[in-house]
Amino acid sequence: MSIITISRGSYSRGKEVAEKVAKELGYRCLSRDEIIEEASDEFNIPEVKLIQAIRDAPSILDRFTYGKQRFVAYFRATLLDHLRADNAVYHGLAGHFFLKGVSHVLKVRVIADMEQRAKLEMERRGGSYQEALQSLKKDDEERKRWSRHLYGLDTMDPSLYDLVIHIKKIDVEDAVGLICQAVRSKHFQTTPESKQIMEDLVLSSAVNAALISLKPDIEVSANDGHVFVKTRALVSQRASLSQQITKAATGLPGVKSIEIDIKSMTP
Repeated sequence: MSIITISRGSYSRGKEVAEKVAKELGYRCLSRDEIIEEASDEFNIPEVKLIQAIRDAPSILDRFTYGKQRFVAYFRATLLDHLRADNAVYHGLAGHFFLKGVSHVLKVRVIADMEQRAKLEMERRGGSYQEALQSLKKDDEERKRWSRHLYGLDTMDPSLYDLVIHIKKIDVEDAVGLICQAVRSKHFQTTPESKQIMEDLVLSSAVNAALISLKPDIEVSANDGHVFVKTRALVSQRASLSQQITKAATGLPGVKSIEIDIKSMTP
């Protein structure tokens, strides 16, 4: 039982690879768009806002209002809830960021030459080669800025992945074979320890999504049902905030206890 995340740039054939890997292994195949649609329904947020949060780099306004972090929190909670059952392939941005520390996750990056990507862009959307090239470069830069702002990482950094596949001499079928062979390794099988880490991530992300509108800069972690919340507030607001956090988190599935640490801040 494993999870596979496939990160790819536009027109790198990552979607095709993901769908074929899922079929070969008998796994569920999840796309970014499916998760966005469900998160939109679950948290009553317009899909366009979630798409912008996952796709676009943060604006200056976002950096002060935490707007993007809030929508990403909703997306993350929805995705992790789907992946907790294992035997799944997720293709789209950010999957590998959200599953940090889970050993039964195979993190894959699928890349392709810019020339090949630009030709596919032209075939599907029209326009000139130069227009397609500029569009792809802009998209790639947006993804870099997004990951650097939210996680301090470059999504194109190969060290973030267990396997990087260049679709050129290695075609889609070869890529599928390589991924299936890798994920069958003992290193990517679920263990009791890795399963608990996954459950802790699922719970902390659910609590974070429930609290983030209340306090956008909140930090949440979990350990076997015991939830730990850290944030900052004015001295005059600490008691009230603690009550609100307790009320919002208590009763969420899986929460056994909650510990709140609110540091004092100056006006």
